Amino acid sequence: MRLTWEGLGWERLAPRVGRRRLPGWDCTAGLVVGEGAALMIDAGSSLAEGAALCADARALTGGRVTHIALTHPHFDHVFGAAAFAGARILVADGSSEAYGNGRDELCADAVRNGLDPRAAEEAADTLVRPRGFVRSGWDLDLGGGVEVRLVRTGEGHTAHDLVAVVPGDPAVVFCGDLVEESGEPQAGPDAVPSRWPAALDRLLALGGEDALYVPGHGAVVDAAFVRTQRDTLAARFGTPGSGTADSG
Repeated sequence: MRLTWEGLGWERLAPRVGRRRLPGWDCTAGLVVGEGAALMIDAGSSLAEGAALCADARALTGGRVTHIALTHPHFDHVFGAAAFAGARILVADGSSEAYGNGRDELCADAVRNGLDPRAAEEAADTLVRPRGFVRSGWDLDLGGGVEVRLVRTGEGHTAHDLVAVVPGDPAVVFCGDLVEESGEPQAGPDAVPSRWPAALDRLLALGGEDALYVPGHGAVVDAAFVRTQRDTLAARFGTPGSGTADSG
């Protein structure tokens, strides 16, 4: 008998959609289940975390994860990807360098943030290269009437942010770190803060007023929260074209 979302520590957001808040960095992983196919959104911060997510997905679906959408190339969202054998990795167009020549920096960043060096090196060495690049939008049919739209929203938290929109009543929008609830949004050296507010405007247009917005870190929020965070970021970084990234 398959276990329930709640029984495995997942939050059920819609009949075939759930998410889990992972320990350590409070990073979100999402799962959308179709008929014979399943999409994982982000893969955790290590191979061990990825393997645990993979096991959860198998227990919930009776099958394997067929696709992984990585919202942006930061270690806490991508380092578990190699645990999903055979899954097609989908990322924002333009980010391939981070998964190839950028592995050393991903590893160093993971260690700086407290990941065990051996776990970081193992994850970086086995990081799976993406097999699909989303230039603007990509419609993914998981079967059984379950569809997901992957959208490259434009630069913001990174230069390569990808979101996943699951239509429904309400729609569910997996935002990656374009939205953060459990702390202040982080703008590191790869952020494009002058364009972040515009990316959030597009995010709101994709989801609408009644959607559930799932941040990269923290509790599920509504459109009003996203709008407030958009205004805060605009004030923090100034008008488009005038902001500069801080460290973090």
